[in-house]
Amino acid sequence: MPIPVHALAHRPLPPEAVAELIALPTAPRAPDGVDTFDAVEAEMRQRGWSWQHELVTDSYRTGHGHLLCTDGESPFGDPEARHFLVFGELYPVDPDEDSMANGRWLYEFMDGWQQLPGWTGRRPSTDQDCEAVLAQAAQAVTDHLGKAPERTILSAESLAMGPALTHRVWRTDTHALVVGPAPDNLPYGYLTHLQLSYTPLSCGPELPPADDEEGLTEWISAHVDW
Repeated sequence: MPIPVHALAHRPLPPEAVAELIALPTAPRAPDGVDTFDAVEAEMRQRGWSWQHELVTDSYRTGHGHLLCTDGESPFGDPEARHFLVFGELYPVDPDEDSMANGRWLYEFMDGWQQLPGWTGRRPSTDQDCEAVLAQAAQAVTDHLGKAPERTILSAESLAMGPALTHRVWRTDTHALVVGPAPDNLPYGYLTHLQLSYTPLSCGPELPPADDEEGLTEWISAHVDW
């Protein structure tokens, strides 16, 4: 039986958005003598990006309409930075939580996601709806990379609130790509991102074998949690 979800908002992820994300670490850095903020502003204008502070603190809205967060000083030209591209947001039902988690107060935050240009929403929703969004995003990654994911596993309760959803993992020579749910740590806490993470492989040890569920959970957590 499908597990209920209060609300789901998302925007489809095209292969072109995947390509742009993967290219960010090798984008030109700010030249010497140029203020980093000014250089970021100039690059954002060229790409059709904008700032987005309300839904995810200090994030960017890309030209493809998704939200990007990075832990680097700039999202451009930093191979050590972690990048997180949010293409969906869900408000999960938690039958074991109190009314704070399941009350109506979070719908106004979901409205903010649903009202982003090109985004659509569904309420109520189900885990199967969320899986369909993740499957579409995963296909975009596969189409761009030309290969299927190396690992596919249901998310553990420790990774994000809500129903168990599928994580899929790919690797390049230097980075991990992970499509799946991730915690929305701030500003809401009770919501969950559906995101594509692009993070250095050095964030965790070698990718565990497919039958090591505990090891995979730890590895994924190291690469997707902000």
